[in-house]
Amino acid sequence: MPRPTFTSYMAMPLARHNLCQSSQSYPVRAPARLQKLVSDVTKGPKLYAWTIDNLEAHRQKRDTKLELHTRNLIQADPTKRVHILGIGNLGRLYATSLANLGEAPITLILHRKGLLEHWASEPAIEITRRGVTERVGNFDVEWWTEEKPPVGPVREVCQGYSISNLIVSTKAPDALPQVDRLRRYLDAKSTVAFVQNGMNRLWPPNGAIYNDKRFLPNQHPNWIHCVTTHGVTSLGPLKSIHASPADIAMGPVSLNPETQDCSDYLVEQILRAPHLSARAVPTSALWVLQLEKLVVNSTINPLTALLRCKNGSLFSESGDSASEKVMDLLLDEASLVLQALVQHPSSREILAESSFPDTGTHESADGMALLARFSPARLRAMLHQVGEKVKDNTSSMLQDVTSGKQTEIREFNGWFVDMAEYLGLETPNHKVICDLVENGGLVLGQDQLGRHFPAINNL
Repeated sequence: MPRPTFTSYMAMPLARHNLCQSSQSYPVRAPARLQKLVSDVTKGPKLYAWTIDNLEAHRQKRDTKLELHTRNLIQADPTKRVHILGIGNLGRLYATSLANLGEAPITLILHRKGLLEHWASEPAIEITRRGVTERVGNFDVEWWTEEKPPVGPVREVCQGYSISNLIVSTKAPDALPQVDRLRRYLDAKSTVAFVQNGMNRLWPPNGAIYNDKRFLPNQHPNWIHCVTTHGVTSLGPLKSIHASPADIAMGPVSLNPETQDCSDYLVEQILRAPHLSARAVPTSALWVLQLEKLVVNSTINPLTALLRCKNGSLFSESGDSASEKVMDLLLDEASLVLQALVQHPSSREILAESSFPDTGTHESADGMALLARFSPARLRAMLHQVGEKVKDNTSSMLQDVTSGKQTEIREFNGWFVDMAEYLGLETPNHKVICDLVENGGLVLGQDQLGRHFPAINNL
């Protein structure tokens, strides 16, 4: 008997009830960022794929091996090629794991010319796991830009055809804008897997808005998401340490009802890749897992960034530190928002088949089980359980602020602020935490932190 495909048993509700195409019986207001994104009605820019052969300094050293590599790059089966956009910590984890599987040709998409020059001199990703460093270099590497290369071969991205398999591992604020920039090269046979933290921006009702604005009917890609709990820390350009091996829950956000089988190849590659420990989950389970991970990220990450501490320092034995009291405030507001979201009409589509993770039970479509799952007490227990597992880790937001990079605060706590507004609620403490993190290099002690949250005096 043939093995069931990812789409056949993970997305059965989508065959009957496509999340991107369903009619809405409630008012839909596109978020301001989404409205701004789709206000550009052009086809999308024509992009050129620079390789190291387009670097003048490198061309002076080129040889027949490079020319053979270029021919192989063009001749490889495009439907089997996996493109990875964003080569930060998660991008390196996925790239090296898929390379170790050794089946798909992989193209790393770099975001600036300087990284292409760096690759020309050091052509490998280094990842350290359990004290052992592995160098992986069997990748094709490109910089995609509107600038036509002045030297070397001139090639359009994917020879002007569509991208078959795309893993998006940029930071959360850049994910959808970067994918939108590639819309000229995306179609119904494309599969796009988002792997960053934060909630996917294409969950209902926003996915329908984006697809309707960007693609002809039934011509949008298959959108999937990977909830990644691995802890990966940067050691420098193209170097990371796989500090806390964990797992990945992968499922469909929305599939194209006419081409959903096209997603099976990329999904299978991720499921079988070593070190990823990926598993497939249904849409409803994916949604729940993303929301729960968002609760963790919006609580631990910003506080470690403000206090400049490892994750475990937020938790005290007495439980009465300022950081723990602030966490309680954030969890209470998160619970309020999530319980309201579960009961909102926009969630009915996701909950149509409600098999939730860790329970194995089928609940009624009103999501009563989720109301208990998203209670303050349950979220608090979950946070402390995760906190114990990652106590020795450095959060991604702390890594960002110490290196002067943009944080994901608006994708974490900002999501709760935006969703609360959409639902007619208020989240003043999440607003405060956003403002504090965005206040440059602000560093606080426990006492200073408490003064920004007067409500902790009521706890």
